[in-house]
Amino acid sequence: MAAADDAHLLERLLKGEQRAYKELVITYQSAMRAVAYAIVGQRHADEVVQDAWLSVVRNLAKFEGRSSLKTWLLTITANAAKGRYKQNRREVLLDDLPSPHGTIGDDRFVPDDGHWAVAPYAWHQDTPEALLTEDELRKCLEHTLLSLSELQSSVLVLRERQGLELEEICNLLTLSLSNVRVLLHRARLKVFATVEHFEETGEC
Repeated sequence: MAAADDAHLLERLLKGEQRAYKELVITYQSAMRAVAYAIVGQRHADEVVQDAWLSVVRNLAKFEGRSSLKTWLLTITANAAKGRYKQNRREVLLDDLPSPHGTIGDDRFVPDDGHWAVAPYAWHQDTPEALLTEDELRKCLEHTLLSLSELQSSVLVLRERQGLELEEICNLLTLSLSNVRVLLHRARLKVFATVEHFEETGEC
């Protein structure tokens, strides 16, 4: 969301416009949950997001626009998670992660940001057969995402769906850049393997 959009939405929120609050939740709920999920796990993620929303409502008038609205919301969520479960905060050290079968320099990914060098084949047809194939692949990918660790899943969602930079993810989750790169790389390898297997066999 652009700065101008942020400003307009904030203005509507401060006026108490209910539709604006609904837009805010729809736009940022999944990103906030991804942050909470990474820090406290599935069991407490929803509770943390609820706490974060309460904090957002209470402090909305204090938002000064020094960061984007999205960054502000995710920072509040991260702080809520870390504060509530400080003793059990999840710290995954790089040395504790099993080495991926590929390396960070896998030629399927761009070295600078770890993004796809050549994206997996995608279907762009609208025939019934093609649409059915898309639905089947989507179910396979959803199953793969559920099989990822909490941190892998959250890092992947924050990077791919929410478009956060790696440094932003590091700050939110209190992880090193190398750790985030490994988590993202491993998650992408699993997604890529699912797509490749589906393309070859038509099955998950």
